[in-house]
Amino acid sequence: MRLSHTIALGLAICFFSNASAQVITENNTASIKGSNASIKFENTSHSFGNIIEGQIARYDFKFVNSGTESLVLSNVSASCGCTTPKWPREAIDPSKSNIITAEYNSQGRPGTFTKSIFVKSNGGEVTLTISGNVIKEPEAPRSPIIIR
Repeated sequence: MRLSHTIALGLAICFFSNASAQVITENNTASIKGSNASIKFENTSHSFGNIIEGQIARYDFKFVNSGTESLVLSNVSASCGCTTPKWPREAIDPSKSNIITAEYNSQGRPGTFTKSIFVKSNGGEVTLTISGNVIKEPEAPRSPIIIR
């Protein structure tokens, strides 16, 4: 009996705590219901195409605070260690823009890739995506002359 009450109470807490922070995402825009900050990206994905192994591929995701109060990015993280996000730590005033830079280290990673960058803010949560194809650098040609 106690176990069923504990489970029911736990489920009720989960349900009501999740209902208070509803995130609405539409057309590269995210906002939290009840918050007056809103983050809007020009693009939420970027393809690098072909890059040569060993290069650091960088892309700036541009965004604007389309809300009426300051936007604060609380956390920006990547789906793996080969991708490094850089983001502004200061508050972004309404109608001001800024960038999140995504860097992908292609060293030792030949082949296609798709990586995610997770953005959390008081204006909502957005997932950014980078992709591409890492090709091995061509080897230097060997001399056809044999010296004995």
